[in-house]
This record gives sequence, C-alpha cells and structure tokens, in this order.
Amino acid sequence: MVKKKSVKKIKKLDPKIVQKDIDSTGVHVTADLHAVKFGLAGGIVCALGVAILTIAGIYGYFAEFNALIISIYGFLGYAVSGTGILIGAVCGFVDGFIGLWLLATIYNKLI
Repeated sequence: MVKKKSVKKIKKLDPKIVQKDIDSTGVHVTADLHAVKFGLAGGIVCALGVAILTIAGIYGYFAEFNALIISIYGFLGYAVSGTGILIGAVCGFVDGFIGLWLLATIYNKLI
C-alpha cells in the first residue's frame, strides 16, 4: 500500500512561493531533500566505488585510478591491499556523506 504524503494547502499566497511551485489545486509541490538520507546514499555509493576499485587494483586493473586514490587518501594509510579496502571504503563513505549532505542542505536553503 502506498503512503500518501501530507501536503499543506496554501490559504494565502506567500510571496516567497513562486507561482510555478503551486499546482492547479493550490498545493505547494516543491519538496525538500532529506539531507541525512541523501548523505548516507552518497556515502554508500562512494564507499562501494573505492572498495571495488581497490579490489580491482589488487588484481592489476585500474592502476591510474588507484594512483589517484593513493594521492588523496595515502596520508591516512590507504594502499592497494586488503586493509586498503577498508580504509578506502571508510574514507570514501565520509567524503560521499559530507559532499552529498552539504549539497542537499544547500539545495534546501535555496528553495
């Protein structure tokens, strides 16, 4: 069963709300992004990306990408190795979370 989201009817036209954001029934249709969930999704994707590139690097693939990752996370102990998978995934998660959380937060402030 699909949950219906609650929407707020606009009784008086708020000057901050642009007319294009109101549908024909008078409901404000612009939605905020949930910044923490957006950040978690970005963190998971980045962590998986770094982990997969590290595993591929162990087998000799993507040497240029692994050199780039080493130049970014090398000072934290990242290397193309088994422990590098864990270190890279954690660092990728943190970077992805902060980046996309910040993006969603700025977006929410702008709308």
